[in-house]
Amino acid sequence: MQLRVPARRSAIGFILVVAILDIVAMGIVIPVLPPLIEEFAGSTSDAGWINGVFVALWALMQFVVSPVIGSLSDRYGRRPVILISAAGLSADYVLMAVAPNLWWLALGRVVAGITTSSFTTVYAYMADVTPPEGRAKAYGLIGAAFGGGFVLGPLMGGVLGEISPRAPFWFAAALSGVVFVYGVFVMPESLAPEKRMAFSWRRANPFGALMLLKSHRELSGLATVNFLLHFSHHVFSAVWVLYAGSQFGLTTSQVGMLLAAAGGLDMVVQGLLVGPATKRLGERATMILGLCGGSVGLAAMGLAPDALWFALALLPNAFWGLAMPTLQSLMTKLVSESEQGQLQGANMSVASIAGVASPLFFGWVYSLTVADNTTLPFPGASFAIAAAILALGACLGWAVARRASRTIYSAAIPGEPS
Repeated sequence: MQLRVPARRSAIGFILVVAILDIVAMGIVIPVLPPLIEEFAGSTSDAGWINGVFVALWALMQFVVSPVIGSLSDRYGRRPVILISAAGLSADYVLMAVAPNLWWLALGRVVAGITTSSFTTVYAYMADVTPPEGRAKAYGLIGAAFGGGFVLGPLMGGVLGEISPRAPFWFAAALSGVVFVYGVFVMPESLAPEKRMAFSWRRANPFGALMLLKSHRELSGLATVNFLLHFSHHVFSAVWVLYAGSQFGLTTSQVGMLLAAAGGLDMVVQGLLVGPATKRLGERATMILGLCGGSVGLAAMGLAPDALWFALALLPNAFWGLAMPTLQSLMTKLVSESEQGQLQGANMSVASIAGVASPLFFGWVYSLTVADNTTLPFPGASFAIAAAILALGACLGWAVARRASRTIYSAAIPGEPS
């Protein structure tokens, strides 16, 4: 049973507030976590690969836990999963705020990987309350909410980090607590009891969840594009902050302002451009435009001669925001309503596989380029490689999305040839 229009709008408003607050909390710690790692590690070169390991730990937990979270939300509803995750994330930020060494920070990243797996439920929640034809725009709104969070989060984190490297973690803990309290009193359930699916460990384990992606050739192809997109994107979490500081001398607050600018651009693209672009160009062309824009932006960052050009590279990179909502929308149309949570869990598992391998790879490449007596004196190499991988994703996406669009059209109009 579909929610009535007023109830649906209320539910959409709630989940966007949750998305904003969660991403603000995550964004606050971004400018200060790599420098804190560098402080414990003692050198930029060591900080590069250690930060890569930390990001990989976070992604590994996402890979293991996301399918379980998605399947639990299909069984028990979206609301309890989001509430429990918010409470756990608040406790995790407290743990990192008092961390005395790298081992405590590593434990914090493990817990963060578990608790932020609820992002799969945010997308499933949105799929519950929007019709299939409106999901690209709806996912664009989630992306815009994430972008808004990344405007406020890094900006606040940069300012708080100038006061104390621990202050952003305490503030993030408070924000996650606000999400929990807000959810307890305001959040409606989006998944009706008759649409729920029995929990199964066969589907909930990460490899079982990935089997869903093999149910359609088009779905597995789009999942590959999703992998390449996330593999490229983790160059930001692995080396962006360290690269900006070591190559261009940017301070914590300046890094926070740049990240806020990136979030603002992303918010504009996903919030204002996804809907009109998909209406005019279609989901496939919009997705490819986004992937190509991201590739150009990454290449420009790697080749930037100074801080100004590095900052300007954020402009073409912002079009990357067109890719994820349209990719997600195409995939949701290839599975049933009762499989939306499982699909988002499987998507998060794919992203997490990329999140394990990519930071280790890009962290190693960056450490190699800045080490003493390096054989690869090109610190921007990580960005150049990421740009090439994303361009490959655009080429693959063009072919796969064409077949997916035909499958969706055939399913919508029985009797049409696929």
